[in-house]
Amino acid sequence: MFSHIMVGANDVQAAKVFYDAVLGAMGHNPGVIDPHGRCFYITPAGIFSISKPIDGSPASHGNGSTIGFAAKDAAQADAWHAAGLANGGSPCEDPPGVREGGGGKLYLAYLRDPSGNKICALHRMG
Repeated sequence: MFSHIMVGANDVQAAKVFYDAVLGAMGHNPGVIDPHGRCFYITPAGIFSISKPIDGSPASHGNGSTIGFAAKDAAQADAWHAAGLANGGSPCEDPPGVREGGGGKLYLAYLRDPSGNKICALHRMG
Protein backbone atom coordinates (compact mmCIF):
# COMPACT_ATOMS: atom_id res chain seq x y z
CA MET A 1 0.00 0.00 0.00
CA PHE A 2 2.77 2.47 0.82
CA SER A 3 5.63 3.47 -1.43
CA HIS A 4 7.50 5.55 1.14
CA ILE A 5 7.30 7.39 4.44
CA MET A 6 9.18 10.64 5.14
CA VAL A 7 9.51 12.25 8.56
CA GLY A 8 10.74 15.72 9.33
CA ALA A 9 13.87 16.39 11.35
CA ASN A 10 15.53 19.61 12.42
CA ASP A 11 18.91 17.83 12.54
CA VAL A 12 19.07 15.22 9.78
CA GLN A 13 22.51 13.98 10.90
CA ALA A 14 21.30 13.30 14.47
CA ALA A 15 18.22 11.59 13.05
CA LYS A 16 20.46 9.50 10.75
CA VAL A 17 22.54 8.30 13.72
CA PHE A 18 19.32 7.28 15.50
CA TYR A 19 17.73 5.55 12.49
CA ASP A 20 20.98 3.86 11.43
CA ALA A 21 20.98 2.29 14.91
CA VAL A 22 17.32 1.25 15.17
CA LEU A 23 17.00 0.09 11.57
CA GLY A 24 20.45 -1.54 11.76
CA ALA A 25 19.12 -3.60 14.69
CA MET A 26 16.56 -4.95 12.20
CA GLY A 27 19.21 -5.80 9.61
CA HIS A 28 18.81 -2.74 7.35
CA ASN A 29 21.73 -0.87 5.80
CA PRO A 30 22.66 2.65 6.94
CA GLY A 31 20.80 5.51 5.32
CA VAL A 32 22.19 7.39 2.32
CA ILE A 33 22.24 11.19 2.22
CA ASP A 34 21.22 12.66 -1.15
CA PRO A 35 22.47 15.97 -2.65
CA HIS A 36 19.54 17.80 -0.99
CA GLY A 37 20.56 16.65 2.50
CA ARG A 38 17.74 14.10 2.84
CA CYS A 39 18.43 10.61 4.19
CA PHE A 40 16.95 7.50 2.54
CA TYR A 41 16.64 3.87 3.68
CA ILE A 42 15.70 1.90 0.59
CA THR A 43 14.39 -1.66 0.98
CA PRO A 44 12.43 -4.06 -1.25
CA ALA A 45 9.37 -3.36 0.93
CA GLY A 46 9.51 0.44 0.63
CA ILE A 47 11.49 3.57 1.46
CA PHE A 48 11.84 5.38 4.77
CA SER A 49 13.33 8.86 4.64
CA ILE A 50 14.24 11.86 6.76
CA SER A 51 14.25 15.49 5.64
CA LYS A 52 14.26 19.02 6.95
CA PRO A 53 10.81 20.45 6.17
CA ILE A 54 10.81 21.91 2.66
CA ASP A 55 8.84 24.99 3.79
CA GLY A 56 11.65 26.05 6.15
CA SER A 57 9.49 25.75 9.28
CA PRO A 58 10.75 23.63 12.20
CA ALA A 59 10.01 19.91 12.06
CA SER A 60 7.29 18.70 14.39
CA HIS A 61 5.80 15.31 15.14
CA GLY A 62 2.24 14.42 14.28
CA ASN A 63 0.17 14.13 17.44
CA GLY A 64 -1.59 10.77 17.19
CA SER A 65 0.74 9.53 14.44
CA THR A 66 2.86 6.39 14.75
CA ILE A 67 5.16 4.78 12.18
CA GLY A 68 5.55 1.02 12.64
CA PHE A 69 8.55 -1.07 11.59
CA ALA A 70 8.12 -4.85 11.21
CA ALA A 71 10.23 -6.93 13.60
CA LYS A 72 10.91 -10.60 12.86
CA ASP A 73 10.61 -11.52 16.55
CA ALA A 74 10.46 -10.07 20.07
CA ALA A 75 14.26 -10.17 20.43
CA GLN A 76 14.65 -7.98 17.35
CA ALA A 77 12.07 -5.52 18.70
CA ASP A 78 13.98 -5.38 22.01
CA ALA A 79 17.29 -4.79 20.17
CA TRP A 80 15.60 -2.03 18.14
CA HIS A 81 14.33 -0.39 21.34
CA ALA A 82 17.71 -0.60 23.09
CA ALA A 83 19.52 0.82 20.03
CA GLY A 84 17.08 3.71 19.91
CA LEU A 85 17.50 4.58 23.59
CA ALA A 86 21.30 4.46 23.19
CA ASN A 87 21.20 6.80 20.18
CA GLY A 88 19.06 9.75 21.18
CA GLY A 89 15.59 8.24 21.34
CA SER A 90 13.28 8.43 24.32
CA PRO A 91 10.77 5.93 25.69
CA CYS A 92 7.05 6.39 25.26
CA GLU A 93 3.96 4.25 25.82
CA ASP A 94 4.39 1.11 27.93
CA PRO A 95 7.71 -0.78 28.04
CA PRO A 96 8.25 -3.32 25.22
CA GLY A 97 6.02 -6.34 25.58
CA VAL A 98 3.02 -8.39 24.48
CA ARG A 99 -0.30 -6.64 23.85
CA GLU A 100 -3.59 -8.37 23.03
CA GLY A 101 -5.77 -6.89 20.34
CA GLY A 102 -8.55 -7.78 17.96
CA GLY A 103 -5.97 -9.16 15.55
CA GLY A 104 -4.26 -11.41 18.10
CA LYS A 105 -1.11 -11.05 20.18
CA LEU A 106 1.44 -8.43 19.21
CA TYR A 107 4.87 -7.70 20.63
CA LEU A 108 5.32 -3.92 20.58
CA ALA A 109 8.13 -1.53 21.45
CA TYR A 110 7.65 2.25 21.20
CA LEU A 111 10.11 5.16 21.00
CA ARG A 112 10.23 8.82 20.12
CA ASP A 113 13.03 9.73 17.72
CA PRO A 114 15.25 12.79 18.36
CA SER A 115 12.66 15.02 16.61
CA GLY A 116 9.73 13.64 18.64
CA ASN A 117 8.26 11.35 15.96
CA LYS A 118 6.57 8.32 17.53
CA ILE A 119 7.78 5.02 16.08
CA CYS A 120 7.12 1.39 16.91
CA ALA A 121 8.65 -2.03 16.32
CA LEU A 122 5.88 -4.61 15.89
CA HIS A 123 6.07 -8.40 15.81
CA ARG A 124 2.85 -10.32 15.09
CA MET A 125 2.92 -13.39 17.28
CA GLY A 126 1.64 -16.71 15.90
